[in-house]
Amino acid sequence: MRAEDFTRLTLRSVLSQRLRSFLTGLGIAIGIAAVILLTSIGEGVNQFVISEFSQFGTNIVAIQPGKSETFGGSVGAFGTDRPLTMEDAQALERVPHVTASMGVVQGNAEVEGGGRSRRTTILGVGPEMPEVFRFDVALGRFLPPDDPTQARPMVVLGSKVHEELFRGAPPMGELMRIGGSRYRVVGVMAPKGQILGFDMDDAVYIPTARALELFDREGVMEIDLLYREGAPVDEVTRGTRRILELRHGRVDFTIVTQEEMLSTLGSVLDVLTFAVGALGGISLFVGGVGILTIMTINVRERTAEIGLLRALGARRRTVLGLFLGEAVVLAFLGGVAGLGLGVGIAQGLHWLLPVLPVQTPWLFAVLALAMAAIIGLGAGVGPAVRASRLDPVEALREE
Repeated sequence: MRAEDFTRLTLRSVLSQRLRSFLTGLGIAIGIAAVILLTSIGEGVNQFVISEFSQFGTNIVAIQPGKSETFGGSVGAFGTDRPLTMEDAQALERVPHVTASMGVVQGNAEVEGGGRSRRTTILGVGPEMPEVFRFDVALGRFLPPDDPTQARPMVVLGSKVHEELFRGAPPMGELMRIGGSRYRVVGVMAPKGQILGFDMDDAVYIPTARALELFDREGVMEIDLLYREGAPVDEVTRGTRRILELRHGRVDFTIVTQEEMLSTLGSVLDVLTFAVGALGGISLFVGGVGILTIMTINVRERTAEIGLLRALGARRRTVLGLFLGEAVVLAFLGGVAGLGLGVGIAQGLHWLLPVLPVQTPWLFAVLALAMAAIIGLGAGVGPAVRASRLDPVEALREE
């Protein structure tokens, strides 16, 4: 049979029962749309979280007090008799490849300035913070490199705090109170936005030693190390562990690299994306069952037509190909419709809810279309084989 005759017969069979073909393809379309929609949301969340973490760069090592045990998380200061100190942070500057070491303390306190007051987040950091976390200073300068244990009472404002307290006026040199103590404003940070739900603009930055006094803490909450781009992170972590173990006498701390965090997070989110895609695949399976049912009905209804084709000399493989082609066409058309529907719904959701991250993974889209064709092929095999094996004489008697 010529290719054009084969194509015409296949398409005529699909178009002759428009409603039936529509309903059959609809099952596949819904399955594909579900796969595209769910994986778009999953991939969007994946990209959003990865980009949030990547704002800090990937060459950061964080040391937290407390040793990670079987439960898999740091137990913090409650799990160690010796907290991490400013002296520990200074000692870690000797680790090979490390370019900056900074102790971090976080809390919440009342701030007063410009004749106004509000509560906000207080971050005790070192002068290295803009370099470590890739922050920019918009006005003035950041905290000066004072003696870490005797730092002067200076403060840098987040952009939102600056706007609300000083209404955008240059605040450099102004005095303000933080938790009852006076600080002199030396700079304003450039807007950074939210990072994993934490508003970096709604914060003020003071020296770590001052934050320890303010919140009456013995040790810092975390020490962050910045090492040179391309340096072996394993060598950095070994040097860090060696110095802290010598200082503390035992391993009572947890070392977390940004690379490990991103790798673990990426793996978890990839599994999540795959899982939601698999849920949409259940709809594809249901669509495949629909194609199997319709193709079985088609074989029964077209028994006489099959007998006539066989009597006119059509080979079994030709009849087999006709029914397989019909099943694949139904599935593929449904897949294309589902792809458009899924992308449309995903983008519509993003338009209605801009905070919802949506990113259509086109690899999943191509795989979904291929899966639709495979499902159509698989669902049509049984009926097509049955049709190809019909005896021409017996088939013609069905007329």
